[in-house]
Amino acid sequence: MPRLPTDLRRRSLLALPAAALLAGQLPASPARAQGQNLTLAVAAPPTSLDPHYHTLSPNNMVAEHFFDRLVGRNNAAQLEPGLAESWKLVDDTTWEFKLRKGVKFSNGDEFTAEDVVATLKRVPSVTNSPGPFTVYMRAVTGHEVVDPYTIRLKTAEVYPLLPQDLTQIYIIHRSMVEAPTGDFNNGKAVIGTGPFRLQSFTPDDRVVMTRNDQYWGNKPDWATVTYRFVPNDGVRVAALLSGDVQMIDVVPPADTPRLKSTQGISFSEIPSLRCIYLKLDEAHDSSPYITDNAGKKLDKNPLRDLRVRKALSMAINRQAMVDRVMQGAAFPSGQMMPPGANGHDETIPVQKFDLEGAKKLLAEAGYPQGFKITLLGPNNRYVNDAQIIQAVAQMWQRVGVQTAVDAVPFSVLAQRQARNDLSVMLIGWATSGEPSTALKSVLMTRNNEKGFGSTNFSGYSNEEVDKLVIEGLRTADDEKRESIFKQAMKVAMEDVGVIPLHMQKNIWALRGALTYEPRADEYTVAMNVKRG
Repeated sequence: MPRLPTDLRRRSLLALPAAALLAGQLPASPARAQGQNLTLAVAAPPTSLDPHYHTLSPNNMVAEHFFDRLVGRNNAAQLEPGLAESWKLVDDTTWEFKLRKGVKFSNGDEFTAEDVVATLKRVPSVTNSPGPFTVYMRAVTGHEVVDPYTIRLKTAEVYPLLPQDLTQIYIIHRSMVEAPTGDFNNGKAVIGTGPFRLQSFTPDDRVVMTRNDQYWGNKPDWATVTYRFVPNDGVRVAALLSGDVQMIDVVPPADTPRLKSTQGISFSEIPSLRCIYLKLDEAHDSSPYITDNAGKKLDKNPLRDLRVRKALSMAINRQAMVDRVMQGAAFPSGQMMPPGANGHDETIPVQKFDLEGAKKLLAEAGYPQGFKITLLGPNNRYVNDAQIIQAVAQMWQRVGVQTAVDAVPFSVLAQRQARNDLSVMLIGWATSGEPSTALKSVLMTRNNEKGFGSTNFSGYSNEEVDKLVIEGLRTADDEKRESIFKQAMKVAMEDVGVIPLHMQKNIWALRGALTYEPRADEYTVAMNVKRG
């Protein structure tokens, strides 16, 4: 199982070196590959260009090009200065941020503390969000503008994780504080301080961007970038081989041998911070997609029974999934934090595959003949996602749980998740390198007012988990806080709050003399593509 160097254990994942694997023959690259223009293809389209609409990696990947955050993260997910040059605790409940001077928005206006204030005001006001960013703002109770380049943020109590939370919040121009999501999607509100400017956005097709020559940081190599959305694995690989694009992400494991044998194709990879897991409906008294074997709706929800949840987990052969479905591009997991990362608990085991044990638990719960269930999942978001849910369905059939598969585009899945229109769903969560985001968003009881459980639409609730996470969020000592978060994760995993399957590996493929600096958060960004 991949592990991290000990010296990075409390910080994040370390990038593996990119490997150039050359053989075979490629058609000549288009002339544009030698110039200032880059075309790349990513597997997952964003649901919006609004940087505060949906806590979703494809959205954040695009936002990275146009907007900045007060606190950034490097390729290994470690904190680094962003629009804030520095930050410190003034007292137990006051964080002070010194802002970077001379930063210009894409419309020419200077960045000041007023833009931070506008962002703080807008984030909780975004409507109809399928995954609100309020989970990252819940600790902020007030603010004080000391001067145009100094702002203080107040918390109700000691909250040491505020800088980490702010790595998730993109800063908008002060004039867009009341801008609707539609104004971001049509480009009107995309006024940022990032390395690129928006030229055009065609939903589910592409974003075209041009370099922001006023950018305060390192300028990208590319004057123009065409950022295409190509969910189909075969089409994405074919585009790379033909030269229509110069880089792709989410390299399909089945195509890796062919790409490795093709001259002029190189790879970049890194262990992922993303856990692929199953979310279980506990909100409904009678879950909408569960019936008895005759098709009659059950009068109670079996997923509320720990024995049933545990049986479903025990029936999954994770190692076989990694070996056969993922072809080694993942490793089994029993929790939401990868080995070596802050918050990973080595005492939490990967659930042992045990068909007979699963059957016994189902019988004890009153389902000796099993039941029927529909497993919902995406067909265009994660590596081999549609194949994963098919494999899980086949495994569950072996313990008497007759499983139908409903594979849908991720945009449809996100809306169904927000309505909790599901019984069991495959989904993924990429942590920020420490456990609080997964605990707060996925495993805490949903509480809109406090910003807890922002993506926990399925009704999971455990008072002990909630109590431990809140205690951890109040704990200033790093080691004590990590210990508390580990305990919270352990309680949630023993309660089968979700069913972890595996951690992905992130793999990119490039053609020609290009390299990619891989990111542990699996983001695909044009800034990290370099000419060799």
